[in-house]
Amino acid sequence: MFFRLLILALLLPAATLAAEKQRALEVVLIPADGGTEEGTRADFAPVFNAVARITGLQFTLRVGQSYNAVVEAMCNRSADLAFLGPVAYVQAHDRGCAELLAVAIENGKSVYYAGIFARAGGPINKIGDLKGHSIAFGDINSASSFVFPMAMILGAKLDPIRDLGAVRLTGSHANSLAALTQGQVEAASLSFESFEKAVNQGAANSKDLKVVARSVAIPNPPIAMGKHLPPELKLKLKTAFAGLATAPGVTPEMIRGYGGRKVDGYDANFPQAQFSVPAKMMETIDDAMKGEILKKASQP
Repeated sequence: MFFRLLILALLLPAATLAAEKQRALEVVLIPADGGTEEGTRADFAPVFNAVARITGLQFTLRVGQSYNAVVEAMCNRSADLAFLGPVAYVQAHDRGCAELLAVAIENGKSVYYAGIFARAGGPINKIGDLKGHSIAFGDINSASSFVFPMAMILGAKLDPIRDLGAVRLTGSHANSLAALTQGQVEAASLSFESFEKAVNQGAANSKDLKVVARSVAIPNPPIAMGKHLPPELKLKLKTAFAGLATAPGVTPEMIRGYGGRKVDGYDANFPQAQFSVPAKMMETIDDAMKGEILKKASQP
């Protein structure tokens, strides 16, 4: 009996990994850029197709209805991997649901920036000018379309409840930018990546808009993996992402990151400590303040 158990124990890791190979791993994506679910999946399909080619693993991609829905999918194990905003990742990690898989590298860096934008020729030229004016934010758990812009507003000594005009929570970067370009609000918060994507696709004209504020550097939105995955599978995924840029059969067009942008590769050893910046920003915006913002945003 002892020897049978010993043999079973030795075979278990290989058997577990084989079982994971047989099923498609569920990947859930935050709705960062709005648009259709098909479009969001198309942004990330190339990179997961590349990992599938390297590893033989299969992936099913779907888009969460909100940032919080993606966190919950990781925590209830209905997702195995996720593309998360930095704040959403910190939330999932702090709950013990997720660990870092890889972060995209572009031009030797793994950071991006949040911005507050306004219409060119309008009265808003700096954060202080937002007083009394309407503004759109994305998802309340988004680093670059809510948390960092809100922290900048607080840093400018504005009370977002008392000093801002109407507040809209649009759910995504693209929706916030659309609200601005369509004249529904006077300012909007979103990432520079989302802004550039919209300009490149003709959804916005950079000449019609101006940058009011730019955030400090934020760690690129990471790809995370569920804590529940077997160690052998986690290692296989990390090795695959680390070697994407030089893997046989993987072309540069397949190596995609945030918003479907072509990136140089992925850092599978990105320090967890780098996410202390979004974690610190989260501390300035507690649940009570979020509740007040939600209440303000619900007002007609």
